[in-house]
Amino acid sequence: MIDTATLRFVQEHEHDDVRRLALQAARWPDVDMAAALQQIAGLQVARIKVPTWATVDGILYPPHLSLEQCSSEQTARYKAALVQGASLCDLTGGLGVDFAFMAQGVEQATYVERQPHLCELARHNLPLLGLPQARVECADAVDHLRQMEPVDTIYLDPARRDLAGNRVYALSDCSPDVSVLAPTLLQKASTIIVKLSPMLDLHQALQQLPCVEQVHIVAVRGECKEMLMVMRRGAGGDVAVHCVNDSMRFSYALGESCPPAAVWHETLPEQGLWLYEPNAAIMKAGCHELLATRMGLQVMSHDSHLMVGEQHAEGFPGRTFRVEAVSTMNKRELRTLLQEITHANVAVRNFPLRAPELARRLKVKDGGDTYIFGTTTATGRHIILRAKLAPNDFLPP
Repeated sequence: MIDTATLRFVQEHEHDDVRRLALQAARWPDVDMAAALQQIAGLQVARIKVPTWATVDGILYPPHLSLEQCSSEQTARYKAALVQGASLCDLTGGLGVDFAFMAQGVEQATYVERQPHLCELARHNLPLLGLPQARVECADAVDHLRQMEPVDTIYLDPARRDLAGNRVYALSDCSPDVSVLAPTLLQKASTIIVKLSPMLDLHQALQQLPCVEQVHIVAVRGECKEMLMVMRRGAGGDVAVHCVNDSMRFSYALGESCPPAAVWHETLPEQGLWLYEPNAAIMKAGCHELLATRMGLQVMSHDSHLMVGEQHAEGFPGRTFRVEAVSTMNKRELRTLLQEITHANVAVRNFPLRAPELARRLKVKDGGDTYIFGTTTATGRHIILRAKLAPNDFLPP
């Protein structure tokens, strides 16, 4: 696929700046520079996104778009734990990151992809990754689904771009449309794993897909990456929702009854108060009130994701802060709150100003170890909290 001179060039320059190499291309007339730069750029992305692949000699990488769209190793390993049975079919193979990790634990695995160049890469890469038995089928996902033999697990990651290259989120706009294929999918496999956009509304997706048994909302380092729907033939009853953010996990049943969360009525002491911000997966699920009730915390208001408590809540799935001071938007109170503060990390939750606007109003620059939250209490009072991150709690980069 790539000649010897070009492969040698890639090995010698794998840590170099791709743009600088492109400007100096004339120095290496015997090198297929377009192919070399693609491989060097891909390897550099893989070191961050799929580090296991980056350690394997000979792996070939596709153009940037396929790398941009592929899963990270962390999320691929998570999906691998959801696979059931001894046989797997990935109907939307792509670069093959998800497939390569999911296929490690099954006896029979089939990769399906309609783009010939990605199939060619898969045929080259999969044996290097310890999967010489994996079948590679260059075919349309829907066509292959209709003629394939039943398997234990089917995985799909529908394309979330339209013909113009714009991002789309609704199931009906993705290709293939899983809501239409669902009956056929459930005939061909007992377990279906569907990767959806984290921008898609959870409840809307559940209305469109039958037999959903589990929902997994997966975040990495504070950023929500994907929403996984696990459909099982014959499934019914409450759906189990798992909110995952790195090592943090919070699970609940979608129909779980729970008394309304206690609301902060501004009766707790302001200084020394513990402040809690749920992680991105919980924010997406919208289960913050259930979380507050389980952990004995009070919500700032029913429209805010912030929680408070007098005691430290061990194992809180998110960030924990110690409140240093609280003020209203009164100028005199704000001067006291911000005394000697020139830099802060500003965020808002249920507040009339956006974070950059609030930072400008407070005349603070971004950075430092002080955190400022603008929020609204249950009584409708706009308040500002100054806080410090509690030691050993999760801090996204």
